[in-house]
Amino acid sequence: MQGSLGEKIGEGAFSEAYAWAPGQVVKLFKAGVSHLLGRHEVRMIRAVHAAGAPVPEVFGELTLDGRFGIVLQRLDGPTLWRLSRTGAVTFEQAGAIVAALAMSIHKTHPPREVPSIRDYMEAELGFDDGKLPKHIAADILALIDRLPPGDGLCHCDLSPGNVIMTAEGPKLVDWAFAMRGPAALELAFLHIILSELGPEIADNPERPRATNAAAQSEYARLAGMSLAELTAAIEPFLPIVRTFVVLGNVVPSLRERLIQRIEAGLRPEH
Repeated sequence: MQGSLGEKIGEGAFSEAYAWAPGQVVKLFKAGVSHLLGRHEVRMIRAVHAAGAPVPEVFGELTLDGRFGIVLQRLDGPTLWRLSRTGAVTFEQAGAIVAALAMSIHKTHPPREVPSIRDYMEAELGFDDGKLPKHIAADILALIDRLPPGDGLCHCDLSPGNVIMTAEGPKLVDWAFAMRGPAALELAFLHIILSELGPEIADNPERPRATNAAAQSEYARLAGMSLAELTAAIEPFLPIVRTFVVLGNVVPSLRERLIQRIEAGLRPEH
């Protein structure tokens, strides 16, 4: 790919974004991150772009110093996270934007390349190196099999940091964790990311919590259901999402607490 590594313009848990060529950025996965994750994301972005989702175009892939990279269309605009952090957008507005974006994604027909929750979980468990107790793995797969499968497109990392506010409207980046499932799966991911993980690293822990509350409320309104109904639909998916977080080692300091919550969620009520 013709281009050169320019200024660093963003960073996530598994990757960094750099200017690359005019109108392009390169998303470089961090050292030690499997190239399989990057190649999976390339397939996901290409597939959802073809399906009409609001995502950047993929121009190619490369390897730099052993790190896998994806060359992408550069999206001009601040992240929704930055706008809410500075107060340019209120928590309620941020939540409403996330909810509307989630609804549009869920109305997009999922391309065949997008794996099901079951397939994605089995793949993640296959790479587990002891982060998750063995008995939980079997129980989580059994829980997935019991739940309504759903066949919608879910981004599964729909946090304000992955929403770029462009002149053409909000665009969504970071598709490595996309899978097929019901809307409740997406909203369970959103709840865990903003209510359990976000407050651990945010300068203002109330910001992610308030954004999540606003997003869940607005999604319920858009879906024509009560917030209580939506919350009840999300509940069974929370142990599944926490399991993905533990397997991904996203916030290592929360591992023990998350495992306790997974086990509590799997315990049958008497």
